[in-house]
Order: sequence, then C-alpha cells, then structure tokens
Amino acid sequence: MKTHRRRYWRIVWFFARTILSLLLWEAFLPRLPGGRLVRLGAPGRRRRLAARFRSMAVEMGGVLIKLGQFLSARADVLPPEVTEELSGLQDEVPPDPFPPIRQMIEEELGAPLPQLFEEFQERTEIGASLGQVYQAHLPGGEPVMVKVQRPQIEELVATDLAALRRAVGWLKRYRPLASRANLDALLDEFSRTLYEELDYIAEGHNAERFAENFAGNPKVRIPLPHWSHTTKRVLTLERVGGIKITEYEALTEAGIDRGDVAQCLFETYIQQVFLDGFFHADPHPGNIFVHPLGDPPPKGDLSREFQLVFVDFGMVGHITPYAKGQMRESVIGFATRDVSRMVHSWDELGFFLPGTDLRPIEAAASKVFARLYGLSMKELAEIDYRQFSDLMIEFRDLIFQMPLQLPQDFIFMGRMLGILSGLATGLDPDFNIFASAEPVAREFLAAEEGEWAERLLNELQSMGALLWRLPRLTEETMLTLSRGGLEVRITQSQELERLVGRLERGMDRLLRGVVLAGLVLTGALLLTGGQEKLAWAFLALAGLIGISLLLSPRN
Repeated sequence: MKTHRRRYWRIVWFFARTILSLLLWEAFLPRLPGGRLVRLGAPGRRRRLAARFRSMAVEMGGVLIKLGQFLSARADVLPPEVTEELSGLQDEVPPDPFPPIRQMIEEELGAPLPQLFEEFQERTEIGASLGQVYQAHLPGGEPVMVKVQRPQIEELVATDLAALRRAVGWLKRYRPLASRANLDALLDEFSRTLYEELDYIAEGHNAERFAENFAGNPKVRIPLPHWSHTTKRVLTLERVGGIKITEYEALTEAGIDRGDVAQCLFETYIQQVFLDGFFHADPHPGNIFVHPLGDPPPKGDLSREFQLVFVDFGMVGHITPYAKGQMRESVIGFATRDVSRMVHSWDELGFFLPGTDLRPIEAAASKVFARLYGLSMKELAEIDYRQFSDLMIEFRDLIFQMPLQLPQDFIFMGRMLGILSGLATGLDPDFNIFASAEPVAREFLAAEEGEWAERLLNELQSMGALLWRLPRLTEETMLTLSRGGLEVRITQSQELERLVGRLERGMDRLLRGVVLAGLVLTGALLLTGGQEKLAWAFLALAGLIGISLLLSPRN
C-alpha cells in the first residue's frame, strides 16, 4: 500500500510540474516583450517534456507505458514533437520473479504446476507492462505459450488511473489543451482499453474470432486458446514456431520472399478493416511471426511457402458496417481525386467536432494531396517511400491543426497503419502502398457502379414517402401559420427589408413546392389507375413548375 501511495504521488507531482511549465512557457511568457523568442523554443521544450515522461514510464512501467503508447497515436490532440518522442516507447520491462507468478497460475487454474503442465520453463520469453509470457508443454506433450498477468497489476492500474484522473482535473483548466479535446472522454477511452487488455478470456475469444475470419486463408494462422488452462488472468495458447517479422536476414535464409510477406501482410489488414470490421490493433514486430512451410529450398531460391502468425489479441479495433461504408467512400474519394467526398466521409465517421466548417478542411486537404492528384495510378506506384512518408507527416500536422477528435477505434487504425507501413517497407524497400491499394480501390469503384440501381431505388422510395407525407405536413404548417403559432423575430432592424424580401420569395417557393408535390402525387395515382393521358398532363405541368423552381433565385 505504501509503495502504491508513493507511486500515486510521483505521477501526480510529474503532471503538476508539467501543468505549471505549460502555464509559464505557453500561456504567460509569450505575452511579455520578447514572447516571439519564447514561442520559437516551444517545440524543443515540448519534446524535452515528452522525453521526461518517456523516461519515467520506462522506469515505473505499468500503466505509464500504455499511456505513452496511447498518447503517441493522438496526433489529433498533441503536437508532432510530442507524438514522435513517445512513438518509440516499447512495452518491454524487466520480468517479475517466478515464485509469485507460479502462485498465481496455481491459484487461477486450481492445481499444482506439475499437474497442469508436463514441462514449464520458468524463464519468461516476453516481459511486458501488464503480463509475462512463458513456454510450456501440456500433459501429452503439446507445446503452448502461457500468458500470465503480473501480480497485483489490477491494484497498480487502479493507482495509476486515480493519479491520472486527478491530473486530468488540472489539465482541463489549461484552455489550449482542453479546447482541443474532451479530456475526460480520452481518459475513459484509455481506461476501457486498459481493462479490456486485462481480460484474458476476452482476448481468447478475440483470437477465435480472428481464426474464424481467416479460416479460408492458408497464408494466415492464429494460435487458439486452450480453455481448460485459461482464466481471466492466465491465457494458454497454441505455440506456433516462426521467425520474427523484422528478422529480415533470417527470412531470406529460410527461402522466403520478403516482398511476398509484405504484400500478404497488407492484404490481411485490408480484409480485417474493410471486410471483417475487426482488426488486430497492435501489429508491432513482437506480435507477428512468419512460419516457414515445407522443406528449405536451394540457396538463393525464394519460393518457399509461409504463414503469417498473429499473436496478442488484447488490443483490437471494431468497425461498424456504416463506418466501413464511409471508409470505402473515403478510399473512392482519394482514388478519384474527390477531396470533398473524402472529407465528407470523415465528417460522417465523426472525426470533426460538432459545427465544424468543412470548407477550410477541404482546402487544406487539397493542398496536402495536390502533388498526388495530377498523377496516374502508375505514377503513384512509382512514388518513393520517403516522399510518401513526408506527405504523411504533412497530413499529420494538418490533423493537429484541425478541430477534430478521432474515435478510439480510428486512433487504433491510424497507429496500426503507421506500424504496418514501417513493417512493409522494412520487408521490401520497394513496397508501394498505392500500387497495393489500386486493386482495392478498383473493387470499391466496381461495387459502387454495381450498386447504383439499388441506391437509386432506395432514394426514390425515400422521396416517395416524403411526397406522400408532404400534403399533410404542409396543411399542418399552414394551420400553425394561420393560428399565429409561428413567430419571426427580427433583432436587427436595418436588415428588415432584406429579410422580408427573402421571406416573400421563400413563401413563393414553398407554395410552388406544395403544388408541385400535389401534381406529382396526383399524376402518380392516375398513372397507377390507368388514366395515362390525364396522368402525363399532371406530370408535365409538375415538370414546368419544377423547372421554374430550379431557375428562380434562392437568396
């Protein structure tokens, strides 16, 4: 308890000093004479502040490492120099001694360790902030991996989150940051994600769902849980041998084409995001392996088959069917150089704060992507990775300047794409995301062309329902007007004449619209009843009124 109390106050004191530093250097000193020089030094100060947090996180472990990783992906809230400094924070800490780990395994699984496992290696393979992974063999000899939570990790998480909750209460008073983000919501998102990672039963079910999604793909393998040896705090999985995806020389020596691995990795994430709506949100090198199949080929032959092995499903992202549709809209907008369509899809996905004016965002996005829009897909495929990386940095800076706060699943996706891009180009320096994305964009465009009739029918049905209700709605509106239930208040008398003119023209358009709706509805009913000549007369008259509406001034 005493240790937890010291930890709590150390975290609180760090954030208290941080807030005082922000108030001094970001709010007070820039307003004094010479404030321009203070502002010029802001990026360096922010980077040093992030570096101090990173050092503390590495030393203390626990929630702070997860917090650093969480914040490194928040380009919508934090400046680039902070996210860059935190991006290299790895979830690797010294392992705990084995005796308390053994005690937890035996308490959770309800038997002595020798009865549970035929063999158990006490030396951990992986030491992470929340848990540790060990190699073992089940009775009968099957090799498995056993993931065990660190002792007292739940109490540690509660302590750290309480300290962060107090710090957020202070940070909300720092207006430049509070105006950019809902800090309480961010902390709630982080807490939810953290507790999801502590539930190993949920992680086991996530692994089963991934295995089901890729059941028809021989290139992907997901280790499945052994439920007899799994609880909320202990997870036992199949052990699949493999080469770490960043061990490039080992892949080549095994006869595996690294370019094929990069393409396969990219395609698996396309399926996860755009088809399944359920994706592995933490694809760092320690969570993806390449399992060689068959016998090694002759030296220099890179035709050996392989499987991608994904592990650690504690952090996953979910994409709803509607969100998948809007993401497809974004891809089509990018592929067709339609920035307005792309930005509108972002708005539908909830990226922007309520009431945001999208026009400056469209203009800024157009400027960022201008260098790409004049190029063919073939030319896009020839873009150097460094150019693409520079473009993404510029786009990240744009995100920070805009009034948005991304939903957590899309933050996961952005982080995942950043890691994935680095892995793919590390495997194959010639890998090009545009060339790989072209077939996907073409499929989306083809699907859109194939669905136009269905979409048109849906729109017509909606319009028909609206037309059917329009006479009743218009009657109710007129009745409200006649009773004096609709009031128009003019607060600026100098604009009275202009407002009255607009109201008169609006009423004229409304009345013509009501007549138009009535004519269309009557014509449709007559057409259904077999009175074709009379029906077409009504519809022709409706067409003339419709043209007059289109040609009449709106303002």
